[in-house]
Amino acid sequence: MEPQNTVEKAKSALLAAALPHVPFDGWSQSTLNAAIDDSGIDRGLAQALFARGGIDMALVFHQQGDALMISAFAEANLTGLRYRDKVALAVRLRLEACPDPELVRRASVLFALPSYAPEGAKALWGTADAIWQALGDNSQDINYYTKRATLCAVYGATVLFWLGDQSDNHKDTWAFLDRRIDNVMNIEKTKAALRENPFAATLLAGPFKFLGQITPPRPRNDLPGQTKV
Repeated sequence: MEPQNTVEKAKSALLAAALPHVPFDGWSQSTLNAAIDDSGIDRGLAQALFARGGIDMALVFHQQGDALMISAFAEANLTGLRYRDKVALAVRLRLEACPDPELVRRASVLFALPSYAPEGAKALWGTADAIWQALGDNSQDINYYTKRATLCAVYGATVLFWLGDQSDNHKDTWAFLDRRIDNVMNIEKTKAALRENPFAATLLAGPFKFLGQITPPRPRNDLPGQTKV
């Protein structure tokens, strides 16, 4: 077996063994220790894979959710779906990639700590980027950033609602998500109308020209199952 495959198998085994402990001990060193005991993975290897303990496990868990969303979206039947419905579907699939909301709740608590807030923000941006790439977004200007920033806000608000949702099959969450997506689409329509209005177009010509010169970073290649639609 290739060394890389061995490492990935060990990482997956440790994460799987950790999940039952997270609701009780959070994403912590205690959880990692329990996962080592339960999985039988060599302690030295485990500490090397998750050098910072709980925060590294939480980040891998988050990235795993992004990858599961991409794979599920690639297999989804998108026939007849409007673009806004595809966005909503991708967000829903991302939330459904988590087997237990408590795992996300515990991660949110960890990412809220000042020392880990940048890690949480980066993870949230990564999810928004993964969703837009799954949708086939190829923006090459300021839209690259505005789309992801807007989706970060939508996804973050939806996660908070989802964590407190007690409705059957989270139906209230999906209704909340639809309302947030509609708000975003209205903003996009307003931006389009401004561009088409002669007076507004003249007034905003300078800012639009400047913003249009901004080039986004290269697409992520670290998530499996990416597709274009």
